[in-house]
Amino acid sequence: MTTSAQPESTEATAPTSVVLTDVAAQKVKALIEQEGRDDLRLRVAVQPGGCSGLRYQLFFDERSLDGDIVTDYDGVEVVVDRMSAPYLAGATIDFADRIDAQGFTIDNPNAQNSCACGDSFH
Repeated sequence: MTTSAQPESTEATAPTSVVLTDVAAQKVKALIEQEGRDDLRLRVAVQPGGCSGLRYQLFFDERSLDGDIVTDYDGVEVVVDRMSAPYLAGATIDFADRIDAQGFTIDNPNAQNSCACGDSFH
């Protein structure tokens, strides 16, 4: 007797939203506390343009838009609009505080690493 192997599904394990590291979540939480508001969330969006074909936007937002994908990271809500979501699936947001780099960084497996002309997404 042979057993039939079930086909592996890469979609089941593929991240569907942006990932916020613990360090970045702590920084976002601290920034929101400095604002003195509890209704703000971190909104992440992409726009065409920039060297890699994308320009990222990270900003605090109290709005809820139709189709938003909201993910909670230790009390910090990250919001991605439905148009940006496919481009940000699996992207990781981190916060660097080093001499050579400071600020939020985005590691996006969907974007090409080089400054080439053409489409940045496969």
